[in-house]
Amino acid sequence: METEGAKLKSDLSRQRLRSAWLFLTPMILVLALVAGWPLVKTIWFSLTNASLSNLEGAEFVGLRNYWEYVDYGDGEGEYFGLLFDPQWWNAVYNTVYYSVISVTIETILGLAFALVLNAEFKGRSFVRAAVLIPWAIPTIVSAKMWAWMMNDQFGILNDMLMAIGILSSPIAWTADPDTAMWAVIIVDVWKTTPFMALLILAGLQMVPGDVYEAAKIDGIHPVKVFWKVTLPLIRPAILVAVIFRALDALRVFDLIYVLTPNNTQTKSMSVFAQENLFQFDKFAYGSAASTLLFLVIAFITLFYIKVARLDLSGRGK
Repeated sequence: METEGAKLKSDLSRQRLRSAWLFLTPMILVLALVAGWPLVKTIWFSLTNASLSNLEGAEFVGLRNYWEYVDYGDGEGEYFGLLFDPQWWNAVYNTVYYSVISVTIETILGLAFALVLNAEFKGRSFVRAAVLIPWAIPTIVSAKMWAWMMNDQFGILNDMLMAIGILSSPIAWTADPDTAMWAVIIVDVWKTTPFMALLILAGLQMVPGDVYEAAKIDGIHPVKVFWKVTLPLIRPAILVAVIFRALDALRVFDLIYVLTPNNTQTKSMSVFAQENLFQFDKFAYGSAASTLLFLVIAFITLFYIKVARLDLSGRGK
C-alpha cells in the first residue's frame, strides 16, 4: 500500500509539473521574444562598431567599447572605453546615490502611510484612493508639473518658502548643481511613496488581528508591539517592496530626462546610454553602456536578495 501511495504521489507531482510548464511556456516564449532577444542584440552591438546609419554593416571589434589601450609609441599610452570614461562613472554614482536616498525615504514614508491607512477611521476608503493619485499621474506629467512649481521666476514652491521665511531669494531648483539631484529626489518621493505604501499595506492586511488583541490584553505598549510584532511580520512585504522600487529607481530615465535635461549632476546610466545611442550616434558605445547598466542592476539585485535572505522558491524556510 505504501508503494502504491508513493507511486500515486509521484505521478501526481509529475502531472502538476507538466501542467505548470504548460502554463509557463507561452509566458517564457513571450519574455524571450520581447526581452531576451533585444538583450542579446544589445550585447552583440556592444562588441561591434555599429552606428545608427550602419547597423547591418557593423563589424566585430571585441571589447574595444569597454576598454582599449592605445600605445603612443614612445613608451606611453592611454586607456579608452566605457570603463575608463569619467562621465559613465559619474552617471553610475548619480544613479546609485539617487536610488539609495529615494528608496530609503520612500520606504520610511510608505511604512508610515501604510500604518495610518491600516487603522480604522471614518473616510478611510476615500483617503486610500486619494493617496494613490500621485502614483497614478504619468511620470512625464509629474516632472513637467514640478518643473513649473520649482521655477526660480514664477514657481509656487519658491514663493511659499520665501513667504514663511525659509528662503531669502528664489532658487533654480532644477538648474543649481547643489539642488538639482534633490529636486529629482523630491519629485520621485512625492510620486512613488504611494506605491511603497500600497505594497506595505498589503503586508499589514495579512497580519492576524488576534495578535494585536492579545498584545492589548497583556497591556503591551503600541510602540513595542510595532517593533516586536508588526515589523517582523511585515518584513517580507517591505523587502519585496524595496527590491521592486530599487529596480525601478536604478533604471530611471524619464523623470531625469524631463526635469533636469543635459545636467551632469543628475545624469543617470539610462540617460547616458540614450544620449550615446541616439543623440551622439555612438550606437555601439551606447549599447555597451546599456549592457553594463543591465549587469549593474543584476548584480545589485542578486546582492540584495542574498543579504536580505529573500526566499524566492515559494516554499518558505
